Amino acid sequence: MDNKGLVLNAWVLMTNHIHFIGRCQEPYNMSDFLRDFKKFTSKKLAAAIREIPESRRDWLLDKFSFEARKTNRAENYKIWQDDNHPIDLQDIDPYQKLHYIHENPVKAGIVESPEQYTYSSAKDYSGIMGLVKVELI
Repeated sequence: MDNKGLVLNAWVLMTNHIHFIGRCQEPYNMSDFLRDFKKFTSKKLAAAIREIPESRRDWLLDKFSFEARKTNRAENYKIWQDDNHPIDLQDIDPYQKLHYIHENPVKAGIVESPEQYTYSSAKDYSGIMGLVKVELI
């Protein structure tokens, strides 16, 4: 992420969406980062789906291929939605959003406490090193 200027403060990866708190350092901007992130991860996810023997592989690839053809917004597979839901945290309490994103796996019934969820920065905020480097708020 260093080459795209992203400073990541918090994140959570769920089965059907991702939340993160971060900013892009000059001269980079968030819209360019998101575009490149979606393009890069779409290619990696499609390749992983093709390689891993999974019972829903053909269905997933067909669904992503259909979306690409329907929208003309991707070459082979369209995995991400076009829209984003950015929130400027300068005008609100960032800790409220931090709590909200870390509670996602708890609300989904996956874990009992945020720190138990592997795919999140909640561990970092509880003093345990997580999977991805973050700059604490």
